[in-house]
Amino acid sequence: MKAKHLIGIILAILFIDQALKFYIKLNYFIGEEHLLLGSWSRLHFVENEGMAWGWKFGGDFGKVALTLFRLGAVVWGSFLLRDFLRKGMHKGFIICAAMIYAGALGNLIDSLFYGLIFEHSDYFTQNVAHLFPAAGGYASLFHGRVVDMLYFPIITDGHFPTWFPIWGGESFEFFRPVFNIADASISLGVFVLLIFQNKFFAKPLPEGSLENQANSSSDDAVAGS
Repeated sequence: MKAKHLIGIILAILFIDQALKFYIKLNYFIGEEHLLLGSWSRLHFVENEGMAWGWKFGGDFGKVALTLFRLGAVVWGSFLLRDFLRKGMHKGFIICAAMIYAGALGNLIDSLFYGLIFEHSDYFTQNVAHLFPAAGGYASLFHGRVVDMLYFPIITDGHFPTWFPIWGGESFEFFRPVFNIADASISLGVFVLLIFQNKFFAKPLPEGSLENQANSSSDDAVAGS
């Protein structure tokens, strides 16, 4: 796999992720929601200060620590991707790594810069944020909030059976998290990597092994037919 193809994948994911986030920030007030393909598929604007899928981590200190961790992971990931290319790793593995890298970079951009360039959006006043407001952004560097908008509540009126531990009889919703393209890219990259790890990390057979000889004989038979 060539470096230009890898860069192209990363830039494509980043462009889609950031374009949708900018659209939401500049056209939706926080908490605004619109249906896409029905009640199970929605655009729902929320912001979070934590990890992917809306998970939080330790208040203001945790926010800065998480942003610094993301920054370190992206820098480290840049060297890893270059190393994967040099070693000629499996193409599928490199694509998965690129998806994880692009997702991490997409959310890092929010955390680093969105607080500086966007106005605060408020649910009660229903104001839509402006880009580069005259009064300045809603937060300082490293304190931006990640924009989420993809919401797929496939089941909204489900109930746990009465015999179910702890939550028996209570209502539940599937799928509850609100996420973004970066989150989806990370999750899909990890999922495919786990599913096909045996293929991605398969070791070449020794030249003298019986299986290798059998494969070579099969190839020769096909070539001679």
